[in-house]
Amino acid sequence: MKTPSLEAILKNAYPVMPVIVIDELKSAIPLAHALANAGVKVLEITLRTECALMAIEQIKTALPELLVGAGTYTESNQLSAVIEAGGDFVVSPGINPTLLNAARHEDIPILPGVMTPSDILLAIEYGLDIVKLFPAASAGGVNYLKDLQGPFPKLKFCPTGGVNSKNYSAYLALDNVICVGGSWLAPSNRIKAQCWKEIEQTAKSIVGR
Repeated sequence: MKTPSLEAILKNAYPVMPVIVIDELKSAIPLAHALANAGVKVLEITLRTECALMAIEQIKTALPELLVGAGTYTESNQLSAVIEAGGDFVVSPGINPTLLNAARHEDIPILPGVMTPSDILLAIEYGLDIVKLFPAASAGGVNYLKDLQGPFPKLKFCPTGGVNSKNYSAYLALDNVICVGGSWLAPSNRIKAQCWKEIEQTAKSIVGR
């Protein structure tokens, strides 16, 4: 089955794509079930831990209907392992031609991180119309996104970094925001404590399904 486009993935991620750090493999499937039960359809598993790729593989095997992205994509040689694990897309904290070309060559959707107009121009040069603003709060948050809408009216953003339960609605109210990314739906301390019901309830209150 062909992987959906980045636009389709992020529309499914609306309103919030959980950004997840999995330290222990045993947490992967119960966490995915908790989020799926709450109506979450798209996850980002960051490649910051040794078990991240195996977690992606296990989640895709157990819940193939979920769209699972590999976050913290920083080196092009990570791609083959992500694809082998069943990852549907990659998310990078930044942007450069090497990462973009590798994703294009492998035909896997990429959500690159941008922070400056120059970053955005590079994304546009590569034909992208959706990018991640990271770190969103440090970059200027909602006001910065409003400023970017003038020179880049066709671009959509997924703000991540400093987006939380108190301010995410302000981001979603902007016309140029397609969804937001955040770790508060499944914070590391709750994952470590195996608080699956609490994670499910938090996600359900946000996703509203």
